[in-house]
Amino acid sequence: MLAGVGIYGVMAYSVRQRTHEIGVRMALGASASDVLNLVVGQGMTLAAIGVGIGLIAAFGLTRLMTNLLFGISASDPQTFILIALLITGVSFAACYIPARRATRVDPMRALRYE
Repeated sequence: MLAGVGIYGVMAYSVRQRTHEIGVRMALGASASDVLNLVVGQGMTLAAIGVGIGLIAAFGLTRLMTNLLFGISASDPQTFILIALLITGVSFAACYIPARRATRVDPMRALRYE
């Protein structure tokens, strides 16, 4: 939950800061799907890097906490895969909402934004 709220906050701030750029792109002919792919793509790239680093760190730390784990092994692949997919799904939802908002930017209003 915390990761989703954090990613949403960063993406919403990024979209708000880039309103002028998005408006220019749309005024020059970018479609709503182009803008959606741009914003979601950038957010998911960062999320994928975070999940990769998190998996490596978790794999290393579970070795240290083996005696604290109950019912699973230190390198349980199902747990690692499930959590990685869950975080990726939450990240996609957190990126999609601001991206959807970015597609509704009126180019003329965005050009007058600053």
